[in-house]
Amino acid sequence: MRARHFLRSPAAAIAAGGIIAAGFISPPAAAHPLDALSEAEIVETVALLRQSGHVDDTTLFPYISLKEPDKATVLAWKAGDPEPRVVEVHFKTGDKAFVTEVDLASNSVGAIEEAGGQTMIQLAEFLTAMELATGNAEFAAGLAKRGLKPEDVFCLPLTAGRFGLPEEEGRRLMKVPCYVLPETSNFYAKPIEGLYAVVDLNAGALVEVLDSGVVPIPEDGWGYTEDEVKARSGTLRPKSSPARLAQPGGSNVTIADGLISWDIWRFRARADKRPGVVLSNIDVKDGDRWRQVLYQAHLSEVFVPYMDPDDGWYWRTYMDSGEYGFGTFLTPLRAGVDCPAYATYLPAIVHQDNGAPLTIPDAICIFERNIGDPAWRHYEIFAQSETQQTPAEGRPATQLVVRSASEVGNYDYLVDYVFHQDGRIDVMVGSTGLDAVKGAAIKSMNDAGAAEETRHGTLIAPNLIAPNHDHFFNFKLDFDIDGQANTFMRTGLVPANPVPDAPRRSMWVTQTVPAKTELGGRYKVNPNTPAMYHIMNMTAEGPLGHRPGYMIVPNNSVAYSPFDYVNDMPMKRNAYIEYTLWNTPYRADERYAGGQFAFQSDGTDTLATWVAQDRPIANTDIVTWYTMGFHHVPHTEDWPVMSTMWKGFMLRPFNFFPHNPALTIRLDD
Repeated sequence: MRARHFLRSPAAAIAAGGIIAAGFISPPAAAHPLDALSEAEIVETVALLRQSGHVDDTTLFPYISLKEPDKATVLAWKAGDPEPRVVEVHFKTGDKAFVTEVDLASNSVGAIEEAGGQTMIQLAEFLTAMELATGNAEFAAGLAKRGLKPEDVFCLPLTAGRFGLPEEEGRRLMKVPCYVLPETSNFYAKPIEGLYAVVDLNAGALVEVLDSGVVPIPEDGWGYTEDEVKARSGTLRPKSSPARLAQPGGSNVTIADGLISWDIWRFRARADKRPGVVLSNIDVKDGDRWRQVLYQAHLSEVFVPYMDPDDGWYWRTYMDSGEYGFGTFLTPLRAGVDCPAYATYLPAIVHQDNGAPLTIPDAICIFERNIGDPAWRHYEIFAQSETQQTPAEGRPATQLVVRSASEVGNYDYLVDYVFHQDGRIDVMVGSTGLDAVKGAAIKSMNDAGAAEETRHGTLIAPNLIAPNHDHFFNFKLDFDIDGQANTFMRTGLVPANPVPDAPRRSMWVTQTVPAKTELGGRYKVNPNTPAMYHIMNMTAEGPLGHRPGYMIVPNNSVAYSPFDYVNDMPMKRNAYIEYTLWNTPYRADERYAGGQFAFQSDGTDTLATWVAQDRPIANTDIVTWYTMGFHHVPHTEDWPVMSTMWKGFMLRPFNFFPHNPALTIRLDD
């Protein structure tokens, strides 16, 4: 709920009577151990906890999610076998949080244990924090200094991070900035800079009011709807003939019992409150044989640290997945804008604070697209003659896209998994939405003091500065290349020794080094030391005697920052951004790079601490963690809404198939 109006979230709309979850069509009961919890299963989970006497009407539920069965159980499971259905539950009673497991197959509740950290944020806590701020006399006095009353503003509680300070101990803290209630579509155009409340959610009390002085409030509302843009600009671009994707023959995608099949691919998809969309059992067809590629792939964590040391900004070091939840803020996708109109749309089932299920309609779209590129082509000059021209031989490329969009505060993140007919998978993140903005005294860079005010950001509109920040996305990639005996390899391009009698004096050769332990399986991608990174099954034999594998190609996704991962607490909590690639042995309880409990975490349970064990990872069931990111130095073209910027990486077969799999694509009729 970071930096957003609370009534714009699906869960808040429920609370306000805006959406009736029961009006949506619930997916059928699970057909596979990794399928998402159904509405009925969520209801049953809460009912069993109530019957056990551990929860009551005042209990809040930060997290209700499928507890995945043991991997061996899933891989051995067949339709008709007893289906393990265990639910992981985090719940809050008073100022304490607890963790348990509910076994739906046996209708039993496991041991109740106190949570080992702070649970994810909840809607009720946002509302509490807002009420504590606007109902406080000192805070109201700060608003009055700015010519405002509490009813003139809305406040946006934000996670306060953790910095190892004594005043953080024993508290569940949020910091509360406010904005002037908008008269346009833009909720962020008029920040009330310099005034913040600090709230302890566990105590239900306002801890402190910070007022660093009055800053002018921007005058322009900067609405971005079509009507508002037309009113502001006086006109829109001339109408043009639209270029649209279409599929008049119908979809080639089949979804049966939760299994999604298309071309040479099959996989399962579900939504989870924390990571958002989770893909499992990703197999590819090689001739008549289905082969394993990935057991599972999903977003692990999102880290967004801002670079402004001001008292109102230094603590903005958000862990968008672990603190807020990418699945919580999945938004309905709009046909013709977010996805083609012909796409297949699937709902996502999450839950409300009271444990009741909530269905988000059209949360996932699945569609094919042909953007006019060839999958392959060749024009043969020697096949031409004076009397006959032979056209280029080639095949059209079609892709399958699995897309979701999460609005975590002012940012909208699109997450795409793109399947190709040549065996590739692209993992892409599109960032759009609105910049987080800071009120400023200046209206132009020609004003006095402009250089100092924009030291940590960019003036993007009169009285508005967008501070510099980073975006890091960590993905968990559990490869099972033809099984689980996998090894991660770095194949570097190194100088070759010149052949004495050859005129050529410089060439390169490949040098492949396997990662034997976790500390040796961390890699910083550096263009000055070119290399390929790939996962191989050393016990299987691919074509021509090769070991089958998949390569990870970084594309445009590599980003590092000059952070202190030892002494700076936000970076210690998110030290997985120090390297692009990490590798660990598979452990069911090591699911998120930021640890099980991200809210006010201290950095002792993270990917970086796990690999300190330096466990062996050669020829075993390994998990690869990929951190992608980008640095955002804002600019005027970002305002009032940002153009979508895509970053991503590629998973590409490497001696996996006997030939180019796209060879068998048919020409269009």
